[in-house]
Amino acid sequence: MHGIPMFALRLAALSAGLAVLPATASDAELAKQALNPIAALISLPMQLNYDEGIGPAEQGKKWQLNIQPVIPFSISAEWNLISRTVIPLVNQQDVVPGAGTDSGVGDITQSLFFSPKKPTEGGWIWGAGPVLLLPTGTEDRLSADQWGIGPTAVVLKQENGWTYGALANHIWSVGGDDNRRDISATFLQPFVSYITKTLTSFTLNTESTYDWKSKEWSVPVNFTVSQMLKAGNQPLTLQGGLRYWADSPAGAGPEGWGFRMAVTLLFPK
Repeated sequence: MHGIPMFALRLAALSAGLAVLPATASDAELAKQALNPIAALISLPMQLNYDEGIGPAEQGKKWQLNIQPVIPFSISAEWNLISRTVIPLVNQQDVVPGAGTDSGVGDITQSLFFSPKKPTEGGWIWGAGPVLLLPTGTEDRLSADQWGIGPTAVVLKQENGWTYGALANHIWSVGGDDNRRDISATFLQPFVSYITKTLTSFTLNTESTYDWKSKEWSVPVNFTVSQMLKAGNQPLTLQGGLRYWADSPAGAGPEGWGFRMAVTLLFPK
């Protein structure tokens, strides 16, 4: 899937037509919403990740482009329903010695958050609901071949330029290929961001997963920098940064350093 590595080059080419937003009040509010995973804001993040040192020989490399549409629905005067979908497009090489290259779609994760439209008296924003795992992988090594379901929740606070909180879910497999391993996995994503007056944001997070079947952690630590921009009348954020694998399954997970690039299209009302 040569189109995934080319995404990085296209991001660089796109930047030639972008302009930094003036720090107006409305733009500052939009930049703040872009850091809120359950904001009432339609957005389309396209996130490219690169990792290496994968597999028993530590020779595997992996490009993964996550297309992550976020769509809010107003379901009452007090509540929103936020749909967050993660569609992974994967190109991986030599993750299993001698296996060559696998390219295609991975398993889709669908989360639904029921969230109050107003923060709590203390300023906390929260949402909770179900998460689904769909076995949509187009190659055996790109799919768990299991249907999964579980709970998900997020809580965060935004004040004085800071956004901090955590997102979590747990997925159990509820059906699928009997020859594939069952799933019981917890995902934890604590995060902290700071946004400047020029609408530049700095974010530190982990996207950790604990596999209760193998009793192993996967812990990538990400540091990214994002800038709010405009392409014509289209607001967007452009992001880049590094990731370090603090822990991963022995002989299977990535090792060392990787990187992340992303563009997020924003569609304010």
